[in-house]
Amino acid sequence: MWAYESVFYQIYPLGACGAPFENDGKPEKRLKKLDTYVPHLKKLGVKGVLFNPLFDSDTHGYNTRDYRKVDVRLGDNADFKKLVDKLHKAGIKVILDAVFNHVGRGFWGFTDVLEKREGSEYKDWFHINFGGNNGYNDGLWYEGWEGNFDLVKLNLQNPAVTDYLIDTVRYWIDTFDIDGLRLDVAYCLDQNFIRRLRYESSQMKEDFFLMGEMIGGDYRNICGEGLCDSATNYECYKGLFSSMNSYNLFEITHSLLRQFGPENWTLYRGMHLWSFVDNHDVTRVSSILANPEHIKPIYALMFGMPGIPSIYYGSEWGFKADKSQGDPALRPMFDKPLWNELTDYIKGCVSAFQSSKALQYGAFKSLVLQNKACVWERETDDDRVLVACNIDGAPFTAHFDARAGQAVDLITGEMIDFGGGLEIPPYTAYILKPQ
Repeated sequence: MWAYESVFYQIYPLGACGAPFENDGKPEKRLKKLDTYVPHLKKLGVKGVLFNPLFDSDTHGYNTRDYRKVDVRLGDNADFKKLVDKLHKAGIKVILDAVFNHVGRGFWGFTDVLEKREGSEYKDWFHINFGGNNGYNDGLWYEGWEGNFDLVKLNLQNPAVTDYLIDTVRYWIDTFDIDGLRLDVAYCLDQNFIRRLRYESSQMKEDFFLMGEMIGGDYRNICGEGLCDSATNYECYKGLFSSMNSYNLFEITHSLLRQFGPENWTLYRGMHLWSFVDNHDVTRVSSILANPEHIKPIYALMFGMPGIPSIYYGSEWGFKADKSQGDPALRPMFDKPLWNELTDYIKGCVSAFQSSKALQYGAFKSLVLQNKACVWERETDDDRVLVACNIDGAPFTAHFDARAGQAVDLITGEMIDFGGGLEIPPYTAYILKPQ
């Protein structure tokens, strides 16, 4: 699977293109703004891009009105096809955010129900009680996602609904030539629907990638044979920044051992979960870290742990924003992508991951573990790397059997000597390939 060997870049188009929050219905070719990201992504070296929702919606993209029409605030379908073609030409695959659990109140099927009530042919597309009412005083009750009545839950037990959604994926592949999907709130989706989507999409396009959003619980509910290829690894997202802020690398290491360790009981060994230090729903990593010196080490550990690494737009140059400021603060427009020393470092991490079978497919083992320092080993039959990290302000010397005298740091290209132990400078991480 190509995605297991790729680093992804995530963009929230409505924010990145500067669209108004409310859908004003005024067509504007804002998608052209993303053209400036194509050379940036090529320079960064990523192999895939995830676009959060860009189809016609009431406001933020997750309250869809029309799955087959690019939001007029961004442009039209032809504009998006041109962008996908540019990315493909640059060697970058494209996956879309598929919001299949719920729609917006402006969705054409739901507006038909509001107008025709029991006479609507779409009344069974939703969970509706015509004897009730809701906060919008429609004179009927319907199920909203987690109590949010601007998000109307779809009835995925209805074959007409699932047929429509599968046909929508076919439309996206035929029209835009997309390469995969992120399934929004996949933990809410009917598993039989995911299984059907897995089978049908594989018939539509070989190696079509499916990744599902999981906040908690057992990732195997949506991920595995006949299901999604990947799931968002929120446990290790939390473990990464929490380990940095508490100076306790036991947390992230124990999470990874629980998920991918050498014992037979580990939960997700052999699976490729989606790794991230931030995204469109959480505080930016530069804002959540108590010590700004930890920004490079947290990225190195994210790229060094089992999984598919992803970068959220703007964070590669250290943009700050806190979730408490509201979601729009996490999803801003930039005049153009920036490049600084942190971006250089992350480019090195991207290159390290995409050049190493051990990072892409290797087993996980902990060799050295202290509160402020760790050494992990990632190994396949024919490749091996060591991920070493020191989050303290003082140097640390790690003593372990490196099975080699020296190694090259895949992030920087620097040669590192193991004589007398591995000395790791303050606030430093390495991804070492033994020589």
